[in-house]
Amino acid sequence: MRILVVEDNEKLGRYIKEFLEGDGYAVDVVTDGASGERMALSGHHDCIILDIMLPEKDGVTVCKDLREADILTPIIMATARGELDDRITGLDSGADDYIVKPFALEELRARVRALLRRPTERVGEKLYAKNIVIETNGRTVTQNGTALSLTLKEYTVLEYLIRNKGRVVSRDDLLAHCWDFAYDPLSNITDAYIKQLRKKLHDKNETYIRTARGAGYTFNA
Repeated sequence: MRILVVEDNEKLGRYIKEFLEGDGYAVDVVTDGASGERMALSGHHDCIILDIMLPEKDGVTVCKDLREADILTPIIMATARGELDDRITGLDSGADDYIVKPFALEELRARVRALLRRPTERVGEKLYAKNIVIETNGRTVTQNGTALSLTLKEYTVLEYLIRNKGRVVSRDDLLAHCWDFAYDPLSNITDAYIKQLRKKLHDKNETYIRTARGAGYTFNA
């Protein structure tokens, strides 16, 4: 899954990025509200962590504009101001949750997970596809009851494919949801990870992951 962090404190933004990437998320960081809004409008993110006090465009305005544009991505509003009125303003602007600075990164992680666990078409505690079971809380994968040893990025790619099983997922889709925006879109990195996943799934005949020529990949339903 891919997270957007809009935070003008570059040091804090870097800490958040490194911490969440350790959990297997792809994380984009921008330092002003206008840039954050432009990236959020792409619709490629599964969660947004949005500071209130931002240059160019404040977080409350960004949040309101995104909701008016029908961007329903979960938003966590971050602010150094903990007064009740500020929290209410953030939630009224369309945010789903708030966190007050200074905060522990572990608390932020818990709030991200809580939002992503909310019942939607995409999110569930367990994902099933053929003889594969993914437990999203612990990021574990079993095949016929046997645990698979996957890297964080391999897990992220497999989870995204299974969430979209039966549908063709383009290489651009994989890059958008599993890597941050700094990655070279001309890279063949997605093909390399598909190859690794097929090897670990013993998928010699595309029983699980089928190549859609010129279009991308499909996890067979």
